[in-house]
Amino acid sequence: MFLSERVKNIKPSGVRKIFDLARKVQNPINLSIGEPDFDIPDPIKEEGIKWIRAGFNKYTPSGGIMPLRERLLHDLQSMGIICEDVIITAGATGGILLALMVTMDPMDEVIIPDPYFVLYEYQVLLLGGKPVFVDTYPAFTLKEEKLREVITDKTRVILINSPNNPTGIVYSRKEMEMVARVAREKNLLVFSDDVYDRFMYEDGEERVYMGQLYDRTLTIGGFSKTWAMTGWRVGFVAGPKEIIQTMVTMQQYVFSSINSIGQKAALFALDYSTAPLIEGYKRKRDLIYEGLKDKFRVVKPRGAFFIFPEVPDGDGDTFVEKALEKNLFIIPGSIFSRKKSNVRISFAAPEEHVIKGIEILRSMV
Repeated sequence: MFLSERVKNIKPSGVRKIFDLARKVQNPINLSIGEPDFDIPDPIKEEGIKWIRAGFNKYTPSGGIMPLRERLLHDLQSMGIICEDVIITAGATGGILLALMVTMDPMDEVIIPDPYFVLYEYQVLLLGGKPVFVDTYPAFTLKEEKLREVITDKTRVILINSPNNPTGIVYSRKEMEMVARVAREKNLLVFSDDVYDRFMYEDGEERVYMGQLYDRTLTIGGFSKTWAMTGWRVGFVAGPKEIIQTMVTMQQYVFSSINSIGQKAALFALDYSTAPLIEGYKRKRDLIYEGLKDKFRVVKPRGAFFIFPEVPDGDGDTFVEKALEKNLFIIPGSIFSRKKSNVRISFAAPEEHVIKGIEILRSMV
């Protein structure tokens, strides 16, 4: 075999495995998906088509087209987010990869609250770093003493995701200020994955961004969730100019440039509100939480479109296998965590599927 050492501990995505299984089954109740169930709005599609026909189909600058970079920088700064420059990336995931590449050396440590989006762990491993996990169970809250316990002289980055995949938790201002205070004291970078920032469901809840609180934050976002542009692969990272400019250079050798049509459509999307579409997710959040709370130990999600209940016997892997037998597709929590006690359920699905899924889940307890 001619495989590199770096891939020997990399496993195929368990999430993708479930997706592939769901595609092979007729009429599954699919509550595994990690993307909005609405399509890209037609005006945004038409904007993309317009630029295809106009011939805007060539390479773009490695940092992204300047009108989109300038608009994002203006919008982020107007929200109070501290940043000097913006790079357009191949989705938020491409942005995280570039950010790690230019800030982390082999054996550096990246602190990740557990549960976490699975990609974080493996991107760190692929680059020779060490993911270090902070247990947030059972309420999925950040505790200062637990964070401080895992910081070493090799710690480089704290990676925050709020609203969170897979739990739906939204970190409070107090928690975010604590992370900023610790990072400032220890001279650490913070990566803030804000890709679900428009998916928040509590009336009047303050939306707090790490980038508003700490100047050594890389703010990571994208167009995949808010505008359902998952396949167009357009994301961004904003932060200190030196880091962003180095990411632009690195992108020349990693992704070359980003989808030209997607960037034009993304610029148009910034003036197109999908808030009415997202509003429907609050009802589905309430449906699934009310439907599960008396049967499962579960924290009410306040954002994103996931719920992360603990299964009664503490074996989420077996629970998912039994759900598959009933044509219900959900994701084992062990994919997102060092523990296997929970399962991730997405309510980014038609309401009738959510209701049917609740019925099946209740019947399994």
